[in-house]
Amino acid sequence: LRTLHNEKLAANTRQVPDLDKDGNQKTDSNGILLYKTEIIGTNYEDKAIFNFLKIPDIQSEVKNYIKKKRVSVNGSIAADTGMKVDALKDTVMFDGALLSYEKFRYFMLNKPAGCVSATRDGLSSTVLDLLEGEVIKGLFPVGRLDKDTEGFLLITNDGQLGHNLLSPKKHVDKTYLAVTDKTLSDAQMEEFRAGLDIGDDEPTMPAEISFFGETEDGRFVFEVVLREGRFHQVKRMFEHFGSTVTYLKRTAMGAVELDDGLEPGEYRRLTDMEISLLKGESEI
Repeated sequence: LRTLHNEKLAANTRQVPDLDKDGNQKTDSNGILLYKTEIIGTNYEDKAIFNFLKIPDIQSEVKNYIKKKRVSVNGSIAADTGMKVDALKDTVMFDGALLSYEKFRYFMLNKPAGCVSATRDGLSSTVLDLLEGEVIKGLFPVGRLDKDTEGFLLITNDGQLGHNLLSPKKHVDKTYLAVTDKTLSDAQMEEFRAGLDIGDDEPTMPAEISFFGETEDGRFVFEVVLREGRFHQVKRMFEHFGSTVTYLKRTAMGAVELDDGLEPGEYRRLTDMEISLLKGESEI
């Protein structure tokens, strides 16, 4: 059981994704994802225990649970649904189980082709729609994967980590498996590594590329590592050489690799070690 409310906030600011009216994160002329500064208030407001206990699947039953005296606060049965609680100080239990406060949440999603990397979309399903049973308020995908691209997508409500992971200044690797209709020569791969003019204001940052081999149907498999996230960047870099990407999958972000046990459309929470790895790399 998880809670989303009652955070005692410090007087500071944080970076959150700058979204357009459709819920997609905005980009600048170079395709770099944009963030905006949000002021975090200094006033702390207690929340009613009913709001504190808004948990997927049982939300409609919360009032009954409280009335049936199944919820306690600091060892005493919750008096009514309007009782105030402080998640940072009070001990709240449900049927004897401690409810833990969770400031940030981190999910690894194996994004399938066909859904969009946005918080909402009027035409297609979004990656948040795949988090069945989770409270999605405040969650957002860290960066975009094209609608037809698969693989590792981090979903969180930690705006600062999201900003750091996508900032070119932090140099956090994003690893992709790309299948193309044409191969690249050794000289072209050297150009790819050095950075390319793909029509933006500046050339791409240096990247890594490795040739993995040819498929039975005559396509070519590459591993690509980028340290920035421009619009359709992998596809545009191959198009620079007249090669079309026919399949694209993100396999890792930093040192955290996509879980092989996740089928397309499945997700899981990040482990503490994975969160530490991402935070460590993003703070370098």
